[in-house]
Amino acid sequence: MKRRKGIDNSVAQSLAMVMQFGINMLVPICLMSALGIWLDNKFDTSFWMILLFIVGAVAGGQNVYRMARQVYGGGKKESGREHRSSGENSRNIEKEK
Repeated sequence: MKRRKGIDNSVAQSLAMVMQFGINMLVPICLMSALGIWLDNKFDTSFWMILLFIVGAVAGGQNVYRMARQVYGGGKKESGREHRSSGENSRNIEKEK
């Protein structure tokens, strides 16, 4: 059975998006926790790991929020302009003429 070109890969795209959400959350937490452990060992303290874990969790949450807003909310592009489909752009161009 041959695959057709027009088959929707929505399952693979959804899986990739879920994995990206997880990575966006875990990487800052792991990096900041590792830095906190290193600082605790270097300076013989016991609070850097907890503090930097919280900072990493906030940063990870912010990353996930931005990505979710962009994916699901149709949020603004990084340039500050709204994302519009090509159909909306063509209608706006026609109105401007």
